[in-house]
Amino acid sequence: MERIFAVSGAVSAFVAVAAGAFGAHALKARLDAVRLAVFETAARYQIYHALGLLAVAWALTRWPGPPVRAAGWLFLAGTVVFSGSLYVLAATGARWLGAVTPLGGLCFLAGWLSLAVGIWGGAGGGART
Repeated sequence: MERIFAVSGAVSAFVAVAAGAFGAHALKARLDAVRLAVFETAARYQIYHALGLLAVAWALTRWPGPPVRAAGWLFLAGTVVFSGSLYVLAATGARWLGAVTPLGGLCFLAGWLSLAVGIWGGAGGGART
């Protein structure tokens, strides 16, 4: 499971950096300032949660348990829903996606809370010393 989250985090970070560069160079002349800012928000949150996935992979080696695993899946789901909906919104202007984006944000929030719970109560004794 650690490997899945570590590889997912690394690949997600790669995609976030590529998207950020694409937005800064190729899309700058094609999107208005609002849609470009939306695209940049998607890339920024993707990179944050790519790093979060790497943290989950590490945490699983120390506190292997369901809450830490859930955090990884929630970060993955949040990235797809939050960043994915914002990328599509920026590219197409499909405003209905703005209603979907907060669900990804909720996944991110639940992921961070789950990670904290998993570390605090996790196996290995490291959380309460």
